[in-house]
Order: sequence, then C-alpha cells, then structure tokens
Amino acid sequence: MYPEGFVRPMREELTSIGFREMRTPEEVDAALQQEKRTVLVVVNSICGCAAGKARPAIAKALAHGVRPEVLCTVFAGQDGEATDRARSYFTGYAPSSPSIALLRDGKLAFMIERRDIETRDAAAIAQTLTQAFDRFCAPAKI
Repeated sequence: MYPEGFVRPMREELTSIGFREMRTPEEVDAALQQEKRTVLVVVNSICGCAAGKARPAIAKALAHGVRPEVLCTVFAGQDGEATDRARSYFTGYAPSSPSIALLRDGKLAFMIERRDIETRDAAAIAQTLTQAFDRFCAPAKI
C-alpha cells in the first residue's frame, strides 16, 4: 500500500469532479445496494493507464450532456475491502483496475475493464463512455 499523501492527488482527480469516495464495504453498500438511479463506479488505480487514460477519459465524458446521476469511486490497492465489495456488484467480470462500471436500477449495465483502457487513448475511452451514457442514462438536469 502506498502512503496516503502519494495517492491523494489521484483520488482528487475524481473527487474534484464530483465523485464520492467509498472507502469501506459499508459505504459501498450504502451507495449501491438500493440505488435506482444510474451510477458510475470507477475502480481507481495508481497505474499509468489510470493516470493517462482512464481518469482523463472520465472527466471528458462527464462534460457530455447525458451522464450518470451518481458518481462513486473506490481505490484499488488502497481501500481493499471497499474495492472487493464494489467489484461484487460487477457480476460476470473478473477484478480489474482501473475499471469503469455503469449501473442502472442496481444492476450492471455497462463495463470497461483494464484491458479496454490500456489499449486505447483517453479520447476513444471517453467516446465509448458517452455512447454508454446515451444508451443507459437520462439527460442531466441543469
């Protein structure tokens, strides 16, 4: 595990754009268990593909007119139990970090795994996310 001061800027890349951190299994369940709105869950990571691809793609995609109603994140390798609990909601997918999950009515609707992140640039990932937002999310209320 890395010192908190080292990972704080990586956490803040998401919290500064509206993500709520889930650092315990109880926080994950409170955020996801009964949620009926669309929820974007990011499994954040210290790796280079999270820094150079996933987080920039997420920020770009959230500027889209249609977006998830709830934004949550866990940090793999730092908040292990919370990350494991979040991954338990991603049925049918192996653990992966970084990864991006979109839940709708409490069920997994869309998933981007690490293998889909590390082989593409941020713009392509953002485009994939906005397509998923258009398909599964209601227009954002301004």
